[in-house]
Amino acid sequence: MTTQIADLSTERKAEIKEIVCDILELELDEVTDTSLFKEEHDADSLRTIEILASMERNFGLVLEQAELSRMVNLAGVYAVVAEAEGK
Repeated sequence: MTTQIADLSTERKAEIKEIVCDILELELDEVTDTSLFKEEHDADSLRTIEILASMERNFGLVLEQAELSRMVNLAGVYAVVAEAEGK
């Protein structure tokens, strides 16, 4: 899993973080790779679905709804996107 996250460019990670922060209505410096969307940023499940849909739309990916359970923080989103781009 970590090797695939490493496959994401710094630019791609920055794009993902910007999208996530926009959806969660947070400043970039408020969100770390490991801060939990729900527990630390009060994001509801609808926001997570919105993040998944934005990843699909912005990067031309098809992501399974089952991946939502992994998308609890930026590291999880990076992993899901990296795996989808690797297919």
